[in-house]
Amino acid sequence: MASTRNKNTMSNYKIEQRNFDVMNNYTFYEHSSSGKAEKTLLPGLGLNGARIPRDEISYNSVNTESYLFGINSTNLVKPHKYEKPRNRNLNTLNIHEKERVIMPYPLVIEKNQRPLRK
Repeated sequence: MASTRNKNTMSNYKIEQRNFDVMNNYTFYEHSSSGKAEKTLLPGLGLNGARIPRDEISYNSVNTESYLFGINSTNLVKPHKYEKPRNRNLNTLNIHEKERVIMPYPLVIEKNQRPLRK
């Protein structure tokens, strides 16, 4: 018996495959809102803390994290070897610049110039 539904046509198959490809591209896009940033910067003046992936902070982040959590620390067959963390140098993003502090030279602090504490 021949199929009378649109599910088995070539054009419907192509539409389903196109929808599948579009959904995969949307889901697995590297720089999506839940993915990696195009350029990683540390938050500076005027910004709150950020969620930075561990691979962007250190070159050997998995080994460092395993050492900090004590993973493989009690293995007597093959003891864990300490590996020094290799951190990345990230630049800082500031929204506004810090004003310069002008200090008098020489700095003289007099005893009677401070507020009284009771």
